[in-house]
Amino acid sequence: MNASRAEDWRSRGGHFSWRPAEGDASPVEIFHVEMGDPSAALDFPGYGFSDKPPGWGYSLARDEELIEYYAAQVIGAESGVVVAHDRGDSVALLHAARCAEGRSAMRLEHLVLSNANIFLPLSNLTGAQRQALDAESWAKAAAVATPAMVAEGMGAQMFTPPRKPGDPEVEALAATFAHGDGIKVLHEGIHYLVERSKDEQRWLTALAEAPFPVTVIWGLYDTVSPPRVASYVWDQYLMLKPGGNRLYYIPDANHYLQVDRPDAFVKVLLHTLEPTADQGPGALEPELGAPLLVDSSRERLPAAADVLRTQPPANPN
Repeated sequence: MNASRAEDWRSRGGHFSWRPAEGDASPVEIFHVEMGDPSAALDFPGYGFSDKPPGWGYSLARDEELIEYYAAQVIGAESGVVVAHDRGDSVALLHAARCAEGRSAMRLEHLVLSNANIFLPLSNLTGAQRQALDAESWAKAAAVATPAMVAEGMGAQMFTPPRKPGDPEVEALAATFAHGDGIKVLHEGIHYLVERSKDEQRWLTALAEAPFPVTVIWGLYDTVSPPRVASYVWDQYLMLKPGGNRLYYIPDANHYLQVDRPDAFVKVLLHTLEPTADQGPGALEPELGAPLLVDSSRERLPAAADVLRTQPPANPN
């Protein structure tokens, strides 16, 4: 297997030992990479190049505890911007609530959420996800599934254009699934969706009251976490939230938008983190496929009649 991308990533990082404060979980080795200024990325237990012991007790709450430990004890971050994706969005929402309540050692300056099942009633879980949620069904599937099979299924559905077997991204996914025999704990890890189903309304309500700005960035071709998820969360929880909150769409990007359109993703991050002037909705650049600023938050919605009165007169010429 050509896993050069995965091995290159692994060669940049290292491990530290950690265990949750409560319960009888054994210590696990956490893989992490630090780049540039004090900022970094880590693999949660059960994922990537971190330890994946069966029956360890994987949960969003433990992952959030790990984020707090990592920020305070490993990299010593007093403040920072959190950019989250997929399952990480759920962890980030828990961490955001801790920061908003003043229970974190780190001051959260900005929260960025990207494609994830952040409102389950409007998500489209795949057959594989539903199978993994059921212990009996997954036991049968895991007996024949291989890291390559799982990676190739994701490559076909979650990237645009679809990634085929042998693609470097698919090979990298397969390598991370293979590390520590990760297929065996997929059933345990995906149960974060059960945690979400119980608490997501409370998390989103807390997000609407948070003192820091929130940006949502979404790849439009995602069918598992479709754009309607982002739109609903924006309309219901963020559109009238005080502060500089923004919603962006990235055309020609699927679930893994930062892989499909990395340049566009970076442009959106810079645009929302370093705004130069107020800008109305529209493309950030004139080129076809440019990322779109869909909306910015405001104090209230105007009445329909007010909108008509504030429109400039039509040019008779």
